[in-house]
Amino acid sequence: MGAGDRRFESCRPDTACSTPPSDRRSPARPSTSEHVNRSCSPERGVPPVKSAVETLSPTRAKLTVEVPFEELKPSLDAAYKKIAQQINVPGFRRGKVPPMVIDRQVGRGAVLDEAINSALPKLYVDALQANELEPLAQPEIDITRLEDNDTLEFTAEVDVRPEVELPDYQGLEVSVEDVAVTDEDVDAQVQNLRERFATLTEVERAAADGDFVTLDLVARKDGEVVEGAEVSGMSYQVGKGGMLDGLDEALTGLEPGADTTFSSQLVGGDAKGEDVEVEVKVTSVKEQELPELDDDFAQTASEFDTVDELRDDVRTRLANGKRLEQAAEARDAVLEKILDLVEVPLPEAVVDAELQARRDSVTQQLAFAGMTMEQYLDSEEQTVDEFEADLEKRVRDAVAAQFVLDQVAKKEEIAVNEGELQEHLMRRAQQSGQNPQEFIQHMLEHNHIPEMVAEVVRGKALALIVESATVTDASGNHVELKLLRPDGTIGDPADEAAADEAEQVDEAGEATEEKAEA
Repeated sequence: MGAGDRRFESCRPDTACSTPPSDRRSPARPSTSEHVNRSCSPERGVPPVKSAVETLSPTRAKLTVEVPFEELKPSLDAAYKKIAQQINVPGFRRGKVPPMVIDRQVGRGAVLDEAINSALPKLYVDALQANELEPLAQPEIDITRLEDNDTLEFTAEVDVRPEVELPDYQGLEVSVEDVAVTDEDVDAQVQNLRERFATLTEVERAAADGDFVTLDLVARKDGEVVEGAEVSGMSYQVGKGGMLDGLDEALTGLEPGADTTFSSQLVGGDAKGEDVEVEVKVTSVKEQELPELDDDFAQTASEFDTVDELRDDVRTRLANGKRLEQAAEARDAVLEKILDLVEVPLPEAVVDAELQARRDSVTQQLAFAGMTMEQYLDSEEQTVDEFEADLEKRVRDAVAAQFVLDQVAKKEEIAVNEGELQEHLMRRAQQSGQNPQEFIQHMLEHNHIPEMVAEVVRGKALALIVESATVTDASGNHVELKLLRPDGTIGDPADEAAADEAEQVDEAGEATEEKAEA
């Protein structure tokens, strides 16, 4: 059998295909090193497997593995048994064909091919472990030497995790926007609440701003009805906007049963942006009556007794939401700053794969929304080149961030417990709109749990960096993030300390129970 390229799916990024995450190391070594892997020798007297690694680039390595033929004996035996089950030879029962007969009937080359294909994945993974390499993609395998009954030699080129020299990430200084809740913000939220409790009363008068009308609408181009631009019996609030330019002006002053025609441009569909003539008819007009903003309304619409208490609660909720937005801004600023402080070599194959995955995701989301890429770019006022440049930058930053946070997690010995993983899975299921049990089952069946663990680890690593950072708002005030709760409220230091102490007591109790059971 001659030399040739081989590929096999022995590992993927973020999976435990080589060594456990806590044991993985970057290829921080001279350009070439050699390792004798004795763990592969099943018995004494068998020459050891030898492997050497050559660093081709900061993100790519080449393994050269020399395997004594004795090491292939189990795979050869298995190959003979497998082939014996597949062939019919006169005078021999199926599965009982001797190896020498198989060599004559099928050929020794076919047996060697079967044995090597079976043995290569384990030999490759053993060589990765022996040389402390962590692969990021599928390897390119090449059989460079095959001497029957003597030696097998192969090489494997693969993208590997780059060495990242971390900067000092403790106490980074970043600035974020102020958390400001204005009276106008509170008024808008209270107004929305009043509208939820509003009543609609049909009136026999012309439509005015704020009224709800029932309308029929049809758009024509060159006298022909535009496909998909015809609606009947639709409810619409005058002055709301966002449907067709000129619609609000056309509706204002129309009485029930009246119609009018105006010129506009379609905002969606195949005829988006084209000039059309729109005929609209009002069939009914309803006036919105808002409840009085008094204590009775506060008691009806909330758990509060007075309007002042309701407004105070609205202000608090808005502040908590803005505090979460501020925390997200701080997180992004800290991550951006640490990426500016470190050089991270990026494997182009990994970047290209992630870029394609992001493109596919955007295409899928647009299909669900009924939009084309051209329509999306028009709405974002972007060209294709601008979209691609922005996407590539975000992908490169994301891949670099993963490497940096993984290195931080390793240095800080960050682990993930079952509760944290479960919480993360539940949150991901909620974000995707899936049933939690079905989502978790899918993750298990498709071996995505290691990816979920990696996400939690990176999140904890970033949280550690952010909590140690000095964050100030635009007014120069210190922003407290360490005690920030998921709802945007700030925890009391004494309460947090008590909770930590209680958790430690629980963990100690569980450890005692486990020892007792043992």
